Amino acid sequence: MTLTRRAALALPILTTLPADAADWPARPLRILVPFAAGGPADGLARMLAEVFSPRLGQPVVVENRPGAGGIIGTAAAATANDGHTLLFGSISMTIVPHLQAQPVGYDVVRDFIPLGLVGSTPFLAVVPAASPIRDIAGLIAAAKGARPPTAANSGNGTLSHLAAELFNARTGAQIESVTYRGEGVLMPDLLNGTVGMGFLTLSSVLPHIRAGRLRALAVAGPERLPELPEVPSFAEAGLPGLEVDGWQALFAPLMTPPEGVARVAALLQEAMADPAVRARIAGFGVQPATRDRAAFVALFPEEFTRWGELVRARGIHAE
Repeated sequence: MTLTRRAALALPILTTLPADAADWPARPLRILVPFAAGGPADGLARMLAEVFSPRLGQPVVVENRPGAGGIIGTAAAATANDGHTLLFGSISMTIVPHLQAQPVGYDVVRDFIPLGLVGSTPFLAVVPAASPIRDIAGLIAAAKGARPPTAANSGNGTLSHLAAELFNARTGAQIESVTYRGEGVLMPDLLNGTVGMGFLTLSSVLPHIRAGRLRALAVAGPERLPELPEVPSFAEAGLPGLEVDGWQALFAPLMTPPEGVARVAALLQEAMADPAVRARIAGFGVQPATRDRAAFVALFPEEFTRWGELVRARGIHAE
């Protein structure tokens, strides 16, 4: 049985949980986070642990396993066979394996069951306020001109980098990526025009857009954002198919008992319907997820395929 089929069969409805779901967990549960403590992923995982623990009647412990772009922690979760380990994953788990020269030792589509989305990090195309580029049509024209703008990104193989490569692939443009180590590091060069543009997260650019230092050209998502209702999506701007969503989600290793999958997925569904939980998610600078679990089960393998194809086509490798 394929992962997608198995996960689909496990989709829970709160009122029809299996009778034996209440017998799980039999001991404390752990959530592995493949990133260092202190970031949004860590904070969101700890918030879910607080929500889940009293409902499960067991401690839920968050364990950080950073390193190798998330490979170390993801591999630890993939090989966990205790039936009481979860993974707080992100879109990077569908990208990082494609960047490596050697196999990472796991298959994210085969070895994990998606339990549901938690949050989303929207990306926008932005230019300095002094730039003559006013919209996506202008960006495409400039990118195909004699002196295309450069695009700042927050690291090789990150979504900000892949978004620029996706733009080039969709338009035939020749935007050159300039790599920095984080959005905070690149921002001074973007604001002063040393680099011509960037595909960056809403949380990093919103203060500068509101202050008039950056201009947003389009949202790399399916629809406009409530924070910037005047900014069109790429599809509205005439460039469909350029969607970049830095989602974060909860997963169970494939060996997790079906009753555990059903119970945690149900608890996550319940939590995501709670306005207080959604407010806490927004407090981390992340948009609470709107897609339901069924939609995410379908999206997950599509994301893995999509980013793999782009990485190979554009010749992108880990540094």
